[in-house]
Amino acid sequence: AAPAPGAPAANHGWSAPVAIPTGEGSFVETYPEGNWFTSRVVFTEQSILEPPTQKAFDPRTGDIEVLRTLGIPGYDPSLYTQDAVWVTARDGVEIPLTVVRRADIHPDGTNPGYLYGYGSYEVSNEPYFSIYRLSLLDRGVVIGWSHIRGGGELGRQWYDDGKLLRKKNTFNDFVDSARWLIDSGWVAPDRLVAEGGSAGGLLIGAAINQAPELFRAVHAAVPFVDALTTILKPELPLTVGEWEEWGNPVASPEVYAYMKEYSPVENVREGVEYPAVLATTSLNDIRVLYVEPTKWVQVLREKTKPNPERPILERIEMVAGHAGKTGRYDAWRERAEEVAWMLDQVGATEVY
Repeated sequence: AAPAPGAPAANHGWSAPVAIPTGEGSFVETYPEGNWFTSRVVFTEQSILEPPTQKAFDPRTGDIEVLRTLGIPGYDPSLYTQDAVWVTARDGVEIPLTVVRRADIHPDGTNPGYLYGYGSYEVSNEPYFSIYRLSLLDRGVVIGWSHIRGGGELGRQWYDDGKLLRKKNTFNDFVDSARWLIDSGWVAPDRLVAEGGSAGGLLIGAAINQAPELFRAVHAAVPFVDALTTILKPELPLTVGEWEEWGNPVASPEVYAYMKEYSPVENVREGVEYPAVLATTSLNDIRVLYVEPTKWVQVLREKTKPNPERPILERIEMVAGHAGKTGRYDAWRERAEEVAWMLDQVGATEVY
């Protein structure tokens, strides 16, 4: 409680929490402070449009000092805009979605779009800054950055509602976010590309099984697409620990049946036209073995309706792990190839 009028101020700190002021669509990371007597909090703020910027905030005065920022030559953030919107999922839950675009882009139903998601392990899908996304924005692409259940964006319950026997909420939220981008006019019905990696690759596989008509193309990186087969093998180094996230199908028939209903390899739809697929993996990946996307690609090629304009491709790096190639320039080349493929698929290769 605040001290009575005229009483001396307490010297042990503030009596009420003070929020760090941030811009819309950004997030902060705070740092441990070794000086117990400082009055300032040092933190880094960034968003999809704001490069990482280290700041110092004084809760007593409200003053913020910019200490340093990542300089991007020629970058003008005023050319772009971002909104935090809420998408109503099919079960009535409001799902946060960050929507980013050039300021002169309008929801006229013609724009290419890009939707990214993860939604597992209570990982918050923070809208961090990355230079490559400027390549998308400068080509007129509307970016959707999803915050679906299974992540940690809205607390522990948000995570619990997207794991174990509620895992399908994660996939439904992503599909409903994709549908919102199209129905709201921000993205053309045939120009949406989606991307996710690892557990986010499982998300991509489940999403295109559920609603292949929503996506023109997808990139699934090191995708966990043969989930049931892997989680049934306790001899693998990571499986037993993963039972906390997915459940134990070895011991529980209910978990087995539930996972079988969403595991991408088991649910590819016969004779249905799918989006173009790029699956990328690495020979030395011990988290998601390369055999998973290889099996998935083969099943997709065998079962789905073929369309030469929507190829189903796989790239296996022979000397790389779960995070792809090491080395700055090799990593850049790898990412440039993936981004170029996605832009080509949605007809957005020219700078807007």
